[in-house]
Amino acid sequence: CMGHQILGHALGAETFKLKFGHRGLNQPAGLQKRIEITSQNHSFAINPDSLPNNIVEISHLNLNDQTIAGIRHKTLPIFSVQYHPEASPGPHDADYLFQQFVQTMQTAKQSEIASVR
Repeated sequence: CMGHQILGHALGAETFKLKFGHRGLNQPAGLQKRIEITSQNHSFAINPDSLPNNIVEISHLNLNDQTIAGIRHKTLPIFSVQYHPEASPGPHDADYLFQQFVQTMQTAKQSEIASVR
């Protein structure tokens, strides 16, 4: 979860301390029509008012309190979530994030090879 907060800071956002941290295995997160049951353990969140909307979009919200649970850069292959997609045993709703990460790396590598030629 700290990596998500550090990425938020690197992209120009600020974080704040939650009144009650997000703890446990049954934290709902999502956006639009997809909901994931996630494992979380953190006390801070990204301040949505400080998020530079011109370069970053929100990809996930914590559905209990509507805090930011995921961000994605609009032009660079960068994304993060503020929960544990690797939680095991536990929910596996977010396993697709690992496939997305591998696909992002493969696409970047192919682009790099193509630019060298």
